[in-house]
Amino acid sequence: MLHKVSIVVPIYKVEKYLERCIISISEQSYKNIEIILVNDGSPDNCGAICEEYAKKDHRIKVIEKENGGLSDARNCGMQYVTGKYTIFVDSDDWIHTNMVKDMISCSIKYQADIVQTSFYYTYDDHLLFDNRYYADNTPPVVIKDKSILMSELIINERVKNFAWGKLFKTNMIRNIPFKKGVLFEDVFWAYQVMHLVKTYVLLHQPRYYYYQRDDSIVSTYTTRNLDMIRGLKERHCFIERLYTESIDESYKVILMNSLSHYHLLLRNRNKDKGGLHKKEIRLYMKHHYMELKKAVKRDAHLKKQLQLFHIHPYLNILYLLTSKVLRKCKILPQPTKLQRINL
Repeated sequence: MLHKVSIVVPIYKVEKYLERCIISISEQSYKNIEIILVNDGSPDNCGAICEEYAKKDHRIKVIEKENGGLSDARNCGMQYVTGKYTIFVDSDDWIHTNMVKDMISCSIKYQADIVQTSFYYTYDDHLLFDNRYYADNTPPVVIKDKSILMSELIINERVKNFAWGKLFKTNMIRNIPFKKGVLFEDVFWAYQVMHLVKTYVLLHQPRYYYYQRDDSIVSTYTTRNLDMIRGLKERHCFIERLYTESIDESYKVILMNSLSHYHLLLRNRNKDKGGLHKKEIRLYMKHHYMELKKAVKRDAHLKKQLQLFHIHPYLNILYLLTSKVLRKCKILPQPTKLQRINL
């Protein structure tokens, strides 16, 4: 008997992309699916598009609700899930025809609680693929050690914080709601889920298309983007209690994000009235300087950034600009380039 898979799609202001997303789900080679389209009070034509496709495919459920944000839409969708497995798909993305089939097969074979597929960063005329860790001919990676899994999640290179692109056992996530009213909600959510996992599988074939929009949350900076740091700090408290071997890794990630956001705040001065958010970052790094210093002692680049920031934040900016020039001159090692596939 084929296990039912529930696919939850939160929808808001994606009229331009929504049909592509729904079609990619409806045309899955694995047929025992339910498609839960949650219209999160979208003011455009999304509701009508959902209803149109629901008439064509009996597996589609359309849920209408007032706007409450991505987390609230996902939480709402979970109330209607009846499948043994759950997948989240963002409504501006789309999926490969065999994604569900491949992930289900993998879950059954390895008795996995979560299967994560690799993905393409998708643009209008090309794809980008991180082939450092993922290749089509590489067998799945099975992680059973919870400490290793949490460490991988913190690093966020192989094991991703994203909720999308993963097949979850429904019973495992049903009682872990997404935090409402924040951006980067997956950072607040993923570590709670990973703590319950016994077997996690990385499927290397790219089966998810992660569309890069100019107007996305990731590309349009506001001070709400600082929710990322708040999520990392919340997770760090959890790590300090239950995964002490990963404390340094957690501090390192907080440092990298704090430095990055401080730079972004400098570039968007008008969005940080009175410099309160920059001050918050400086105070945290001052208060935790010794812990951060210990965390980056083997990373020369980050160690230098921390030291310079501790003296004065502008010294770190100068260091980064100098490093950028040296990379252009090919004096310093070049940053990792993703594989490009033209469409």
